[in-house]
Parts: sequence; C-alpha cells; structure tokens
Amino acid sequence: MWPIIGILVVTVGIIILEVPTMIQKKLTKELKVFSFLLLFGVILSIAESLNLNIPNPADWITNIYRPFTDLLLNILK
Repeated sequence: MWPIIGILVVTVGIIILEVPTMIQKKLTKELKVFSFLLLFGVILSIAESLNLNIPNPADWITNIYRPFTDLLLNILK
C-alpha cells in the first residue's frame, strides 16, 4: 500500500511542477504526450509494486528474430 501512495505522491508532484508551465505556454501536443507517458509510467510502476508479471518487450523481439538468427548461424557454420 505504501509504495502505491508514494508513486501517486511523486506523480502529483510532477504534475504540479510541469503542467502549469505547459498550459501557460500553450503546449497542448506536448501536454498530451506528457500525460500519456506519465500515466503509462504510473500504471507500470504500480503494477511492479504489486509484483504483477509484466512482460519484457525484449523477449518479443528475440522470439521474432530467432528463426532468422538460427538460419544465419546454420549458413555460417
């Protein structure tokens, strides 16, 4: 419970520091991207603090390229 509260407190602090400046400078696209990335990071951080199984994107890339690398290794032997 405490890690989640800590994550949310830090998130609110980041929002308080960054969002007013973006609104004043009328950086709407940057604010949308910032909000999306912050939300994504908060969700991942909370999931990690709850010890949920989060898949690693590197595993997906390895599985996609494994047949190609096996082929190359067989050719080069």
